Amino acid sequence: MDSFKEVNLESTILRTTILQITTPGGGLDMAVGERTRWFAVYTSSRHEKCVALHFAERKIGNFLPLYRKTHRWKKRAPVSLELPLFPNYIFVNIAPRERNAVLGVPGVLAMVGRGPTPSALPDGEIESLRSGMESLRLEPHPYLVAGERVRISAGAMAGMEGILIRKKNEVRVVLTLDLIQRSVAVEVNADDVEPVGNWPRVGLVSATAGMN
Repeated sequence: MDSFKEVNLESTILRTTILQITTPGGGLDMAVGERTRWFAVYTSSRHEKCVALHFAERKIGNFLPLYRKTHRWKKRAPVSLELPLFPNYIFVNIAPRERNAVLGVPGVLAMVGRGPTPSALPDGEIESLRSGMESLRLEPHPYLVAGERVRISAGAMAGMEGILIRKKNEVRVVLTLDLIQRSVAVEVNADDVEPVGNWPRVGLVSATAGMN
């Protein structure tokens, strides 16, 4: 029986250098003209890389964003770690009818959805994230539900919307994938953001504003 799950987890703010694991799609048989979409897959804890390898072996298009974190233990030399930007999540690019092939992969617990079927991510969201990772520094950030909403107006991530915050002397926009309730923070130029809709421009808010 297909399994679907909605989760609400938080990440820790970390300085990062972004890496990524990407496998092109096209390995599964598809009906002529059938459109592929990006879906979020929920995995067992610390199994994201193993799941990505299984997807690659099965030629299932996937995207696992990674960041590099330097961890310092007492009395030990610093160690560089490559960790998932969104712990417990990996993204797949498939046609909806191919979900059983995804759910059958070891380490996969569910495809994220609202209701009886998986929910596709908005068009362009993953591509914008991938493009931004090539030229910008992103980091995990606690999921936010309040604050001034802005749109990035220039650069590789132009068009993406998120919450404006300040961290020390840096201006950042917290970009959120609402479907999996996860966020990442990206450094931006203050001149490259604009208010969204009727949100008034009231200046920058703190990194903890609006957090429950």
